[in-house]
Amino acid sequence: MADPRAQDPHDDNPVKTNPPTPHGIPIDAHGVIGNMRTTALVSTQGAIDFMCFPRVDSPTIFGALLDEKRGGTFSIAPAFEIARTKQMYLPETNVLLTRFMSGEAVCELVDFMPVSKDDEEVKGDFNCIVRVVRAKYGDMSVRVQCAPRFDYARSSHEATQADENSVRFVASGKSKNESLLLASTVKLDIDKNDAFAQFDLKEGETACFMFGAESELACTELRCKEALSDTIDYWRAWSAKSTYHGRYREVVMRSALLLKLLSSRETGAIVAAPTFGLPETPDGGRRWDYRYTWIRDAAFSVYALLRLGYIGEARDFKNWIAARNQQCDSDGSFKVMYAVDGEEPPDEEAVDTLHGSGTEPPLIGNGARDQTQLDVYGALLDAMYLYNKYGEAISYDGWQHVTRTVNFVVKNWQNADQGIWEFRNGERPLLHSRLMCWVALDRAIRLAQKRSLPAPFQDWNAVRDAIHQDIYTNFWNDEIKSFVQTPDSNTLDASTLMMPLVRFIGPKDPRWLTTLDAIGNELGVDPLIFRYTRGDSLDGLPGEEGGFSACSFWYAEALARAGRVDEGRLVFEKMLAYANHVGLYSEEVAISGEALGNFPQALTHLALISAAFQLDRSLGGEHPEWS
Repeated sequence: MADPRAQDPHDDNPVKTNPPTPHGIPIDAHGVIGNMRTTALVSTQGAIDFMCFPRVDSPTIFGALLDEKRGGTFSIAPAFEIARTKQMYLPETNVLLTRFMSGEAVCELVDFMPVSKDDEEVKGDFNCIVRVVRAKYGDMSVRVQCAPRFDYARSSHEATQADENSVRFVASGKSKNESLLLASTVKLDIDKNDAFAQFDLKEGETACFMFGAESELACTELRCKEALSDTIDYWRAWSAKSTYHGRYREVVMRSALLLKLLSSRETGAIVAAPTFGLPETPDGGRRWDYRYTWIRDAAFSVYALLRLGYIGEARDFKNWIAARNQQCDSDGSFKVMYAVDGEEPPDEEAVDTLHGSGTEPPLIGNGARDQTQLDVYGALLDAMYLYNKYGEAISYDGWQHVTRTVNFVVKNWQNADQGIWEFRNGERPLLHSRLMCWVALDRAIRLAQKRSLPAPFQDWNAVRDAIHQDIYTNFWNDEIKSFVQTPDSNTLDASTLMMPLVRFIGPKDPRWLTTLDAIGNELGVDPLIFRYTRGDSLDGLPGEEGGFSACSFWYAEALARAGRVDEGRLVFEKMLAYANHVGLYSEEVAISGEALGNFPQALTHLALISAAFQLDRSLGGEHPEWS
């Protein structure tokens, strides 16, 4: 049997210009679907080859993206060789459409996870994938393979026929008694505990498949049609709430839809990415797990969604963080990251069952959970300040929690830490961490003044001013005319680009302009911006990573703010060309153009939104309230 996931040499999809990963097709040759509980990556060849279930931070049931042979997949594709494939989202939705085309026939595959039209209603028993294939022109023979692999492919399972059109998969081992059902409108067969089907569709005919938790999973064409209609209505209604109408609306809304997809309807948490183990270096290194809620990334996501008018998402995250604040240490400190339910992420471990030939196994859990990253407090206070400005006033209890956290920053801002880049070779005094500690004090002071809240203003102002002076005294290198990563060093750091974005320094200040030039000259490979000086193994890890996509968008925004609008616009437009075929970004991009790292990544998309807003303003589409 031919593998429906195999690469088609005749396919002209733009993503195929990227070289394949060691695990098969390129990382970014996928669209993503989801229901704000979990997500799935669907390849341009019609295969779901990455999915965690029932939650985004649960074990995988499909992991072929990490290991093509052992990971598990759910593929639907024509049974014969096709000439071309195209993939797109239905406008202003997270419903994915894959088209298979030959000279004789065209068929379409629609993939989505049902979402209720009622935003407040959460149906945990309808957590599933729906796949609908239709012959649009001519007759088409279709082949289906559903091969789940439970618990990161560490548990075996048994497949049994529930009825002629349904197959039940029951896991053994660690996942014992976990049961999933594949239900369809066509006859299903079982071979080696996987489900198969091959059938012919005449022009205009449709076949439907539902896969997920067994409860109420009855597959009929009518039910799939109704679920599709409800899901389209939900996403389009959500998109219509956006207040953004600038020149980059299409890419901004795709980014917003992705951020919404990575949020939890049940808890309000926002994860950094839906994947783990995708390498950040061409040699396969740096394979972290990003399926958790980083305080920093989630707060930045709230900031981006607030800009678009999505107050509800900011409120949900505010409630989630309030619960974490009640659980945090008595000194007001937070963990760096949390699981979606607010618990601590698991210990970092290698998954030996999921790795392609010649590669290191991916990691689950994240060792950075135990790090000190002082910059998270600035991101958090910035988001809370903006929510109070454009959303709801902070409560009395909420302000007590904020005060306790700010006092923690007051006592600890001078400490060394691992910072935004999560260095794994020790702590050091970092400019970005100092900068964001300044933001924490600054936003807390502003919030207290605007809301007439009680605060130790004299102490807070003194610390804010001390941090300001410390940055100019210890992190300015007069020899290279630039702010640097650590005191008494020559190391440039792209996170410095946040300085004018958080209003620490004027965007046309002479010291900032020379810093901006230094970053562009030393960290840039047009339009890619690397996190820090290339070739320096500052994190103690081997391998040369790619340009960090979020940094490139920060750079574009900083150029625009500095009055170099044409330069900033060109960097932004060039970065738009690095999106995949459906407008999604990985964490990093190799100089060769290959997508690297976990995919898609929230930080990249929220940085895109911020840069688009600034370019709109600079090019004439004013947004003065966000200047």
